[in-house]
Amino acid sequence: MKDPFVKAAKQQHYRCRSAFKLLEIDDKLHVLRPGLSVLDCGAAPGAWSQVAVERVNALGTDPAVPTGFVLGVDLLRIAPLEGAVFLSKADIADPNTLRTIQSLLPAEKVDVILSDMAPNATGIKELDHQKLISLCLGLLKVSQSILKPKGTLLCKFWDGYESRLLQNRLKEQFQDVRIIKPQASRKDSAESYYLARLYKGK
Repeated sequence: MKDPFVKAAKQQHYRCRSAFKLLEIDDKLHVLRPGLSVLDCGAAPGAWSQVAVERVNALGTDPAVPTGFVLGVDLLRIAPLEGAVFLSKADIADPNTLRTIQSLLPAEKVDVILSDMAPNATGIKELDHQKLISLCLGLLKVSQSILKPKGTLLCKFWDGYESRLLQNRLKEQFQDVRIIKPQASRKDSAESYYLARLYKGK
């Protein structure tokens, strides 16, 4: 409870402290806005989906702006959240999951893909780094099927020697790629985020 973000999460009814990473990124860089459709990968326990529901107006709370859509996917179970659709115990890399996602989306494609996914850590830094980069590369492949032209991908990575490979792949497919290290990330964490905007796909 000494962590101010844990305390704030409890006070503001977010499911975990990671909500503040997305809030901070979105406040600065405006990734989410009313009317957008969002795919949240590695969504459990649902904190990023909570932020997305608020920011895209998924509940239609503000009738003056468009209503968005939020779909969360995770290998783990995700407790229901008003304003979001969840696919629990589903692997984003599985073609069947991809088909289910497309069937649930209002227009078969999304404006924004969010990923706070992380593999189960082994404690071996390089191996964990490689596993997460592989997850991100898999997500980039998925984005070719479900991300709208000029769409956005925000994905977590752990710094290491393969980060440049991921960055180069992102630059091939997005016009604008930058690295973000939110203040809400734990100080001793190697995590950062790639924000890739203006998807070049059709």
